[in-house]
Amino acid sequence: MKIIDKIKEQAKNLNKTIILPESDDIRTLKASEIVTKEGFAKVILIGNVDNINKLATSNNVNISGVEIIDPVTFSDTEKLVSEFYELRKNKGMDLENANKIIRENYLYFGNMLVKLGYADGLVAGAVNSSANVLRAALQILKTAPNSKIVSSFFLMEVPNCEYGDNGIFIYSDCGMVQNPTSEELAHIANSSAQSFKKLVGNDPIIAMLSHSTFGSSKHPDVDKVTTAVDLAKNMYPELILDGELQFDAAVVPKVAKQKAPNSSVAGKANVLVFPDLDSGNIAYKITERLAKANAYGPITQGIAKPVNDLSRGCNEEDIAGVVAITCVQCD
Repeated sequence: MKIIDKIKEQAKNLNKTIILPESDDIRTLKASEIVTKEGFAKVILIGNVDNINKLATSNNVNISGVEIIDPVTFSDTEKLVSEFYELRKNKGMDLENANKIIRENYLYFGNMLVKLGYADGLVAGAVNSSANVLRAALQILKTAPNSKIVSSFFLMEVPNCEYGDNGIFIYSDCGMVQNPTSEELAHIANSSAQSFKKLVGNDPIIAMLSHSTFGSSKHPDVDKVTTAVDLAKNMYPELILDGELQFDAAVVPKVAKQKAPNSSVAGKANVLVFPDLDSGNIAYKITERLAKANAYGPITQGIAKPVNDLSRGCNEEDIAGVVAITCVQCD
């Protein structure tokens, strides 16, 4: 069974409601149909009811049973406006502008629905840029109380792979933090470990990656990772974590025996923490394209309630998969 099917089975037992605000995109409507048919979440679409139904009908998409909320006619829109104004007034927001944003910007309207408990999470990014998706979430939902940093990861499923957790990995951070400090890398490692445990169910084994393995190269970039390892081990002593490790030493047992024979992580890692956004983003795309891996993400971690971004090249199955992941993150 594929990892996403296991996550969907988890989601079925949670009875969560997820906002899909990009209702003018047919992929979103098709994803709503998939989610509703498979029964692993409730979906709320944002927008004009007639327009959404017309788009669905013209494309033979069945969204019966999917709730649609129109900001123009929703009975609690004024409440959402008022709450949004209170959240942002210290940042210069006036009531008139708050009213315009909530009524016209479906990302902000959707995040306010999550904030006030009408839904459990939100998925967007098929149409909107990552920056816009995350800006709305951070302005409204903010960082989780127990989180030091908001970051992202990809859940990677590599076919016919004996490494990691039978081909399952988390790659982090591949989509958000450009050049994390040593302390930020330590926090990202902890968040990624929690995400792996929640989504996959098995113990996370974390490798802090570098172009060096245990001092094989000397450079400030290596020093950043070794410092991150020391910080992570001090702050999160319960983690199974080691580094700095090259990728092959982290995941291939034969290489690990040569390069890092005394490491409890080398050759076994299933959570890979990259030293910067460039390396992480390049690595996940190489894995996805050359190894024909399934790449789910970028999934955010560290926001008070789950809001997840999509690639603008996604299809309806991708959206449905991220909805399932979002449900499990809600729990």
